[in-house]
Amino acid sequence: MVKKKSQVAKKQRRKLTADFKARVALAALREDKTLAAPVDLAPLHAKIGQLALENDFLAYLANEALTKAGRLSAR
Repeated sequence: MVKKKSQVAKKQRRKLTADFKARVALAALREDKTLAAPVDLAPLHAKIGQLALENDFLAYLANEALTKAGRLSAR
């Protein structure tokens, strides 16, 4: 038996009260109950630098391999 669209149960949307929204807004303005934690950016910047270096190195190797294969003109 094939279910019709009208028979498929839909997930109900959450209904947030105005009181709850006001409490969240006030907490955000006071910056005392935020969900985001402070993030240490130093390891992230180090990883970005490492990945950039690896990309450059691999691009160099690919360029050398293509040059040796005669598919890319040497500079």
